Amino acid sequence: MLLRTLFLGLAAATLSPAWAVADDCGDAAALVQQAYPKARKSADGTSFTLEPHFSIALTDGDTPFGLSCKIWPAHDDLLLVAVPLIDSAQSSDDGHVGDIELLVVDRNSQRVRLRLLQPGLITDDAIAIRKVEFDTGRYRLAPGVMAFGLRIEIANHSQANPFSETDLRLYVLAGDALRLVLDGLVVAGNGGEGDTNCAGSFRSTEVSLAMSPTSHHGYHDMVALERTQTDDPSPDKDGECQSHPGKPVKRTYRPRYDGNRYPVPEALKVMGP
Repeated sequence: MLLRTLFLGLAAATLSPAWAVADDCGDAAALVQQAYPKARKSADGTSFTLEPHFSIALTDGDTPFGLSCKIWPAHDDLLLVAVPLIDSAQSSDDGHVGDIELLVVDRNSQRVRLRLLQPGLITDDAIAIRKVEFDTGRYRLAPGVMAFGLRIEIANHSQANPFSETDLRLYVLAGDALRLVLDGLVVAGNGGEGDTNCAGSFRSTEVSLAMSPTSHHGYHDMVALERTQTDDPSPDKDGECQSHPGKPVKRTYRPRYDGNRYPVPEALKVMGP
């Protein structure tokens, strides 16, 4: 079995409940109307339009372009909402153009407590956005300060040159503001080149994050452990495809908070669009 297949199987088997897809939106239409009072509901009730030409889909099947919600376990009175704002004037079958607005909603009153616009975050092309989901793992940056994450998975459609990548952004509540403190660290990816039958060269990478006891500017340092695997499959003398995995390579990075953000190590920066 080729490494790229193994990698996908392992990723599914180790899916953490902290960042599994959750359908916590409840009355999604009411959420949108509360957050965007001027939005106009479509005739079929599945989307809203914001002037001048932004659209908000309540759900979009298995695609990432609808509303995404998750109750935050660290603050279970709060609902995290990601709203894709698709620019319908610039989007096409070849790609989407748009922003994501993050909302922190009071679950009791449905009132939006905090919001943060992330320009261009739902923009894609040949390398398409496949999934947008919240990560509510225990990112304790300091006593009383818990971050939540947003993961975005992108991938191309090439069999000969497959590429996929999942990046992570972390956010904290800071008084009356929602702040981005980690901007796009790659936590998973795979890619390579092959003949679509057997022969090729492939790699997969997974990154795990932990908090260090040491701190800078009031926030704990991070420890990012990167593990990369490679495989160079080829057909044997009988024409059967055989895997030839290389020795796993591990690297450790230690991002330190600089008072504004955690700088992303060059090797772990987002490579997608």
